[in-house]
Order: sequence, then structure tokens, then C-alpha cells
Amino acid sequence: MDIPVVDPLIFEALQANAGADFVQQLVDAFAEEGPTLVGQLRRAVANGDAEGFVTTAHTLKCNGITFGASRLAGLAGRLEWQGVAAGGPAIDALAAELAATLAVLPGLARQ
Repeated sequence: MDIPVVDPLIFEALQANAGADFVQQLVDAFAEEGPTLVGQLRRAVANGDAEGFVTTAHTLKCNGITFGASRLAGLAGRLEWQGVAAGGPAIDALAAELAATLAVLPGLARQ
């Protein structure tokens, strides 16, 4: 079974509960903030900042859950659990999933 980048049912529920205009604002903010958060993960690894790493991974996990991006949330959750030991390849996988998520979200938000 292939897990979608963003579960349309979860995203539709978010729009129904929060309103399409507000969800559009959330998507826009996440599109701006998401890549910055990945950069923060990389800097946390480079600086040995375990607390900053876990906090940033947690933020990405929560954002993924909010939008119905289960794969993104799962990867971020693993990073949160593993901490700075997760390293570059795990962050690269998260960055790729973030890019896929950010490619899908704007189209869903405009429906």
C-alpha cells in the first residue's frame, strides 16, 4: 500500500475545521518555514545541539501531522527519537519528503 504524500481526507478535514483561508495561510507559512527548519537540523548536527535538533524535528513532525503528511511526520518523528546521531542522510531523506510535501500542499489548499 502506497502512502500518499498528503492524505487528502486529513487535509479536507483540516480545511473544514479551520477554514480554507486560514489553511492557505498555514500552507504559505510552512512553505517558507519548512526549508529553514531543515537548515536548523543540519546546523544542530554540526554544532552538537541535541536539544535544538529534537525541538526542530518535533516541529516538523507536528506540521506533517497537521497537514496529513504522514511520511514527513514519520521521518521527522524518527529524527526526533534518534537525535543528532541520525545525521546527514536521515536529514536528506526528510528534506526530500519535505520538498514532495511542499509540491502537493499548495494545490490542495487552492481546491
